[in-house]
Amino acid sequence: MSTAHGTTVLALKRTERAERTLVCLGFCGGGTAAYHEWAAAMPPATDLLAVCYPGREGRFAEDFAEDWGALAEDATAAVRAATADGAPYVLFGHSMGGWMAFDVATRLAAAGDPAPEALVVSACNAPDRGLTERDRFPDPRDTDDELLTWMSTHGLLPAHVLEDEDLTEMAVELMRADLRVRDTFTHTGAKVAVPLQVLSGADDPVVEDEAGTRWGGLTTAAHRHDVLPGSHFYTPGIWRTLPDRIAALHPDAPLTKGALSG
Repeated sequence: MSTAHGTTVLALKRTERAERTLVCLGFCGGGTAAYHEWAAAMPPATDLLAVCYPGREGRFAEDFAEDWGALAEDATAAVRAATADGAPYVLFGHSMGGWMAFDVATRLAAAGDPAPEALVVSACNAPDRGLTERDRFPDPRDTDDELLTWMSTHGLLPAHVLEDEDLTEMAVELMRADLRVRDTFTHTGAKVAVPLQVLSGADDPVVEDEAGTRWGGLTTAAHRHDVLPGSHFYTPGIWRTLPDRIAALHPDAPLTKGALSG
């Protein structure tokens, strides 16, 4: 079981004699809150950790990351600390967090750190073509009201935030900071050597039809693509139980080479 704690790595669920840990990286404009409800859906003997980026939650007093490289270095250090005991772990990222999880995995490999049992990327296109117009969703040129509409439509903002002017202002500031970071992303050409699972929503306007195939070209290990009901954050029910869909957390449903669907 990982011993990481504090404001950077949050332990959302601990178990006795854990066999593995799911480590989650945040999406654009988000924090760790969206992962809290996963605790009830975790399989036995599995811990749940979430990485908090600078400028939010317990790290509110810290400056936002200035660019992708700075945030990736911060996230890599967090995952390294969370997995320092060498216990098996699965690395997960949603939307921008999918690219971040991929980047972190390549950085850990380059440094000789323990690799995850599997990499799970959700609601994101393969990064090998770099940032395309399709990936600029939402768009940093959107007005504050348009960003708030996007966040509320996709379930990023609870009602009490939308009803508080100060909180909505903070939410927009956070989103814009993350969009600035996202828009400095470049793909280095790196690949991973761990099993890769891609999750995407059937009605997601961001993710391309060939995303699973393109992602498969970025690992030298097994890969699969699972298409789920809903849009960018699936349906509320699917999101709450998304750990049920992560194959590496369930030994009876292992990843197999080329097991693609959708």
